[in-house]
Amino acid sequence: MLTIFRWLLRLTVAMILLLVAGAVLIWYFAIRSLPDYDASYEMAGLSAPVEIIRSTEDVPHIFGQSDEDVFFALGVAHAQDRLFQMTVLRRAAQGRLSEIYGASGFELDDLARRLGLYEHAAASVGAQDPETLAALEAYSAGINEWIRQVNEGAMGKGAPEFFLFPDQITYWQPADSLAILKLLAASTSRAIGDEVLRARLSLAWPEHGPELQSPGDPVRQPYASLLPGARLGIPQSHRTGSHPMDLRGFLHPGMGLSANGFAAASSRTAANGSLLANDPQAPLTVPSLFYLARLELISGGVIGATIPGIPAIWSGRNQHLAWGLTPAAMDDADIYIEEIKPGASDSYRGISGWTQFRTESAVIRILDGQSQTITLRETENGPLVPRIDPGLQDVTPYGHVASLRWTGLSQQDRTMSALIGLMRSGSRAAAAEAMAQTVAPALTVTLADPEGVHQFTAGAVPQRAADHPTGGKMPAPGWLREARWTGIAQAAELEPGVSSEAEMVIATDEPQDGQRRKRLTYLLGDREVHSRDSFIATQLDVVSPAARALLPLVGANLWFSGEPASAGTPERQRQDALNLLAEWDGEMSEHLPEPLIYAAWMRELQKRLIQDELGPLADDITQLHPAFIDAVFRNRNGAARWCNIIQSAPDEDCTTIARQALDRAILDLTDRFGPQVASWRWGDLHQAQHDHPGLGRISGLGWVMNLTQSVSGGEFTLARSGLLGGGENPYEAVSGAAYRGVYDLADPDSSVFIISTGQSGHPFSRHYDDLAELWRRGEYIGMSLDPELARAAAVGVTELIPAE
Repeated sequence: MLTIFRWLLRLTVAMILLLVAGAVLIWYFAIRSLPDYDASYEMAGLSAPVEIIRSTEDVPHIFGQSDEDVFFALGVAHAQDRLFQMTVLRRAAQGRLSEIYGASGFELDDLARRLGLYEHAAASVGAQDPETLAALEAYSAGINEWIRQVNEGAMGKGAPEFFLFPDQITYWQPADSLAILKLLAASTSRAIGDEVLRARLSLAWPEHGPELQSPGDPVRQPYASLLPGARLGIPQSHRTGSHPMDLRGFLHPGMGLSANGFAAASSRTAANGSLLANDPQAPLTVPSLFYLARLELISGGVIGATIPGIPAIWSGRNQHLAWGLTPAAMDDADIYIEEIKPGASDSYRGISGWTQFRTESAVIRILDGQSQTITLRETENGPLVPRIDPGLQDVTPYGHVASLRWTGLSQQDRTMSALIGLMRSGSRAAAAEAMAQTVAPALTVTLADPEGVHQFTAGAVPQRAADHPTGGKMPAPGWLREARWTGIAQAAELEPGVSSEAEMVIATDEPQDGQRRKRLTYLLGDREVHSRDSFIATQLDVVSPAARALLPLVGANLWFSGEPASAGTPERQRQDALNLLAEWDGEMSEHLPEPLIYAAWMRELQKRLIQDELGPLADDITQLHPAFIDAVFRNRNGAARWCNIIQSAPDEDCTTIARQALDRAILDLTDRFGPQVASWRWGDLHQAQHDHPGLGRISGLGWVMNLTQSVSGGEFTLARSGLLGGGENPYEAVSGAAYRGVYDLADPDSSVFIISTGQSGHPFSRHYDDLAELWRRGEYIGMSLDPELARAAAVGVTELIPAE
């Protein structure tokens, strides 16, 4: 017995030693990939020495003697801090995520291959102007030289993720940067999802379903009348109720990225200098989609937010100009339903009769699985895209397939040239001329210089015939001539934009009557004179205009009704909740109970309004539609019909439905947090979940790689945080302002910047999440174009020396 005990003890000690040794080895190899910011590197491709000066927050300030050398160094800096993110974004655009993630990446790869993102990007390389092509080539060379340094110096493969994901890092090419820009453009558009959902609603309730999305703006005709074979049958829910796997590539087509942008001319500012604010919003990943950088170009210094893989400042300023980019609320894509020829699956019905598909094959390699060969087919309208939206199968009749036409499917896309030209522009006029080259994504461009502010839309705009059967609001029969685009125009040619003499300009990704736009208009108009601090306060505003509009309407017949109920009863809880909401100003503060009560009430109310009419399809309506609820409770065009539950004998009114929804919401919150209504907090459920797209889902690593923070705000606040909408916590914030910037041209060096995580993508770096708490608290960092200030505050200086 003693011998057995000794052997067990020896085995236990050996196992512990092996585990410790393994942990030390993992730590050692992972730590090797941390870049040394105080080092010198000899690199081929440079014409002269370059300095990369790192600030306290790890922001690179790059100084070189030519623009090409500066872009080269930006490639080095991006690769030092975000190499895994860059390669994953490239893989997402190429349709090659399955090679590192396995079968879970197949659907994303399938969609990227069918869209041909990389092929269209590669074809667009030759369309760039010479300056942009030189920048792309220099940037690629910088990335490749860093990869070479990593390989020759055995620097941990460049990022710790590469120890867990088998990845042969191929050298970077200009087409890779254009492909990531294509992926960003595809991720910006909402048109496809809106079309499919509107068609599903039309099939579920032909007379009134689409008014859920667009009250007062009915579609031209029911979807079933366009395609008589379309039958929804029993509506199917496609909601997963958990974090979408599409974040494995950081971005995914159809996400619907958003932003706010606003500016004030010097006549409306306290310091007599123009102001501009911009906050591009994206999925909350770690690292953030954005990366701060400063470049010293021949035309002058430029500073702001970049996207790793793209050598351009997306939002920022130079010595003379500030700019912000907001996705334009534009219908830039159409789904077409194509009829397959009976008995001949290689042909479809075109305008002139039966036409053969253009066909080719592609192979998707899958880690630890069998490679899959897919057939790519294309029609006159565009590529077939069966997996572009999970609800598309519900609206595609038997014997038909779906194709896509999208402005981003261009092989002469000069959007990268537009962005590079914007950085170098010294005036609003020059910037407008540069951005006129934009194709996709369509953008609202906000500009400010010492003389004033200007705003316009840039990008390709589909032209549809007046007799288009759906007006682009729903999928259309692909064989109808009137459903085809009549052309593609440039937005700048169609609208002059806001006058250059305007004192104030506003941009959101919403229509003119959108909730955030209304709030932004009010805040900017409420002050005669603005300052940098008032712009910051506006950018961080967490008052919900939707809550302010809906609560008095929905609760009109519930406020203070009846005698006070006994403590501890559901009736008393309802009264306590209504009393709190009656005094609430709509501030979605993480420290208050009112936002939680409001959000739970409106979620349950909308569900009750639509569940009986739409059935399981209602489960996919995860976003609140305030305009719909407003129309129902005002009985606009008879919309109060939604309050009556069809399956029940009595006729329910809206007051009854509102009370039932509130009681159900309170019951759910009581199960979570106990019966004391005043003790509930919005931040207990409304938490920003910054997920690492690769390692964050691996058991045991999520707690190291992911970040979770309680935050204020909501879906309709200016400081926007999109909700998950399903699962155990539908109030989880899964998107938000991945970058915020406020630029003060009266005192340019007082401009402020922040990203949602940290500059580094390396979990062992102190810059992995050092900006996250500042971002959560609504704080910023300063970044100056003064070279002496950059050097005085340097925590590291990297020297790049031309190799002999």
